[in-house]
Amino acid sequence: MGAQIREYRQRIRAVSSTKKITRAMELMAAARVVKAQEAVRSSSPYARALTRAVSAVATFSDVDHPLTSEKDDVKRAAVLIISSDRGLAGAYSSSVLKESERLAAELRNEGKEVVPYLVGRKAIGFYRFRQREWAAEWSGFSEKPRFEDAREMGERLVADFQKELEEGGVDEVHIVFTRFVSMVRQEPEVIRLLPLEVVEGVEQPDESELFPLYEFEPGPEDVLDALLPKYVNARIFNCLLQAAASELAARQRAMKSATDNADDLIKKYTRLANQARQAEITQEISEIVGGAGALADAK
Repeated sequence: MGAQIREYRQRIRAVSSTKKITRAMELMAAARVVKAQEAVRSSSPYARALTRAVSAVATFSDVDHPLTSEKDDVKRAAVLIISSDRGLAGAYSSSVLKESERLAAELRNEGKEVVPYLVGRKAIGFYRFRQREWAAEWSGFSEKPRFEDAREMGERLVADFQKELEEGGVDEVHIVFTRFVSMVRQEPEVIRLLPLEVVEGVEQPDESELFPLYEFEPGPEDVLDALLPKYVNARIFNCLLQAAASELAARQRAMKSATDNADDLIKKYTRLANQARQAEITQEISEIVGGAGALADAK
């Protein structure tokens, strides 16, 4: 009986130590997610403004730019998968990896070869465990991405997009990331980065309004050459910030759930230890009463 009580007390101490860790991680994630949300709100207007500017140039000019022109026969598609560097975030990484697998299967059904570009140690480990090949990898900044990281990815993707297929180039670029909707809702999402899709294009004028006329200086092609790298970098950076906020929100929820489960376990083991102690006391009393009765009968 005493050994059972000691075992329960050891379990209570172990769960209490785990609870301290999960509680600390929950508070850290809660503090960081506020800054991550602010970073997303700060970067979104700039990304939208760049998208509108590039869309205006692509829509109201007749320039056949390689980054905006659809290819007739798409053979290779790049997929940038944004995951996390660390675990303990619930189903955050698994959901984005599942969405990337769905996209890859869809692209292969269309006859396209998929070329993965991986962000985060979880995606790298996922591909390494399955002995798959990938084109490039980046890690170490999933919770706090920098614009320099987005620029490095954008330069690599644009360079590969402009290469010929024989040299390892790609015809399309897709991004799989997790969009931050709220603290309790984060959704895996897929966007096509290149060729340019007018996802937030300029508003069409009403029938009573004149159609706007644009004049580009020094020229539409020069404007696109200057804007498109900024557009690519800004969209990738916004996706990284959305993913960082989603990861921190998911980690906060997961650690809160773990802390609540630890509380339940502590209550359960405390109740079992008390029951074992009561049983031990009852047995001792029974033995004393039985011994006293035996001595009385002997006299």
